[in-house]
Amino acid sequence: MSDGPVIARKVTALITCRHQDRDYLLIFRHPYAGIQIPAGTVEDGEDVSTAARREAAEETGLSEFGAERFLGKREEVLPEGMALMAVTSPVYSRPDTSSFDWASIRNGIAVQVLRQQDGFTQVNYEEWDRWEDAQYISFCITGWVLSSALATQRDRHFYHFAVQGDPSQTWHVATDNHRFQLFWAPLDDLPEINPHQSWWPQMLSSR
Repeated sequence: MSDGPVIARKVTALITCRHQDRDYLLIFRHPYAGIQIPAGTVEDGEDVSTAARREAAEETGLSEFGAERFLGKREEVLPEGMALMAVTSPVYSRPDTSSFDWASIRNGIAVQVLRQQDGFTQVNYEEWDRWEDAQYISFCITGWVLSSALATQRDRHFYHFAVQGDPSQTWHVATDNHRFQLFWAPLDDLPEINPHQSWWPQMLSSR
């Protein structure tokens, strides 16, 4: 077994169309977390480019993407006190697999690390009511997961898909237990994107 860090693999799908000599980026409005770019987690055994295409389809509702263009990878070591779920894992009430496993946290979710004991890590996951002006915690899970289920490094792979699109169109997609509003925005005049993702469009000029 490797002694290196557990690495979570992520993908981002930058989907563009060109209309009247102007380039547009497909983005969506999350009901609670602001404007975002299609992205997600690579499943166990899944090829990275396949994951990018799957996430693009799931989060946009589109089915025709053509050939993808790999833009590069960015590696990030998570700050102390944070981790990512490397696999979907039950959350135990005690650091013991025979204790009550009353919830689960899925692959790719970021959690706060509270303490470690006997091969387990106590973690905390919170969702707030809205971005950017959060008022209260809307949902919270605190409990114990196997330490081997946590990743300390995230590798994000960026892919570009150029598609045919009409920038005037908007539509909705239901996924991840939310309803997203999809729309096109000009690349040279993007709205404010969730700060964790605001630098992602710069990858389009990286190659």
